[in-house]
Amino acid sequence: MPLRLLEIIIPETSKKNVKELIDEESVIGFWQEEASESGLLVKMLLSVEQTEKILDLLEQKFGGTEGFRVVLLPVEATIPRIEEQKPESKEPAEPEPEEEAEKKAPRISREELYADIVDSTKFTNIYIAMIVLSAIVAAVGLLRDNVAIIIGAMVIAPLLGPNVGLALATTLGDLELGRNALKTGFLGVAIALGFSVVIGFSVSVNPAIPEIAARTQVGLSDIVLALASGSAGVLAFTSGASMALIGVMVAVALMPPLIAFGLLTGSGNLPEAVGALLLLVTNLICVNLAGVITFWVQGIRPRRWWEASKAKKATRLAIALWSVLLVILVAVIILSRQTALLNLLK
Repeated sequence: MPLRLLEIIIPETSKKNVKELIDEESVIGFWQEEASESGLLVKMLLSVEQTEKILDLLEQKFGGTEGFRVVLLPVEATIPRIEEQKPESKEPAEPEPEEEAEKKAPRISREELYADIVDSTKFTNIYIAMIVLSAIVAAVGLLRDNVAIIIGAMVIAPLLGPNVGLALATTLGDLELGRNALKTGFLGVAIALGFSVVIGFSVSVNPAIPEIAARTQVGLSDIVLALASGSAGVLAFTSGASMALIGVMVAVALMPPLIAFGLLTGSGNLPEAVGALLLLVTNLICVNLAGVITFWVQGIRPRRWWEASKAKKATRLAIALWSVLLVILVAVIILSRQTALLNLLK
C-alpha cells in the first residue's frame, strides 16, 4: 500500500481544528509537536488514496491562515508493517456520487502530480541538452538500423514532459501550465527537427533502411500504438511509476518519427519525409488525446468548483478538437493508401 507523510505547520490556535479533522478522517498515524517560531508541527501518515482529500480539507480550513504550510513526502517503508484492512461486509449501499468515487481513485494527489510535471514543462538549458542528445542518439540508431540505440533515445524522452503537461493543463484548466507546455514542446520539436535536418544534409541517408522506412508509412495500428502509449504514460504518472518506464511507453511514438522526418528532409527525400511527418502528427494527436481522456477518467480536477467548471469545458473542447483532428488524419491515411495502390496498379 503506497503511503504518504504530511508535515503540517499551523498556528497554536488551530490545534483544535486539526484534531477535529483527524476525528472525521481515519488516518494511519497522527503526531504533533511544538515548532519553534511557527506554532505546531503536525504529522500525518496516510494512504496515497487519502492524500488528495486531506490536502483539500487542509487548504479549505487553513488556506488563509498566516504561517500555514503543508509538505508532502513519499514513504518508502514503515516498521512495523502496516497491513491493509479488509472492508467489512455490509448491506448493499446506494452508489456513491461521482465526485466521491473519483477521490478514492488509486492515484497520487493532484498537487503531487502537478509538482512532478510542472518542472518538465520549463524551457531550460538542461531541456535543450536532452533534446539534442536524444536527437543524436535517435539519428545514429536510425542510420545504423539499430533498434537498441533507438530505444536509448526513447528512454531519454525529452518530449514526454511537455505533452503530459499539456494534457494535465487541459484537465485542470491551468492556462499558465498550458502555455509553458506548448512553448516548451514546440521549441523542443523545432530544435530536434533543425538538428536532424542538418545531419540529413551532411550525411548520406538511405530511405530504404528498415528503421527509417518503417517510419514513413502510417497505418491504423500506429494510431492504436500511440493511443495506448499516451494512456499508459499518463497512468504511470498518476500511479507514481518510474520516469524511465514512462519514457519507454510514450517517447516511442514521438522522437523516432521526428528525427526520421528531419533526416529525410535534409537529404532531399521529400516523399518519404511526408510519410514520416504524417506519422509524427498522428502520434502527437493520439498521445495528447489519450492523455486528456486518461486524466479525466482518473478524476483529476481543480479543487474549487468554479475552476472545475472551467476545466470541464476545456477538457470537453480538447477531446473534441483532438478527436476531429484524428478523424481527419485517418481519412488522409486511408486516402493516401488508396492513391498508392492505384499508382501501383497503373
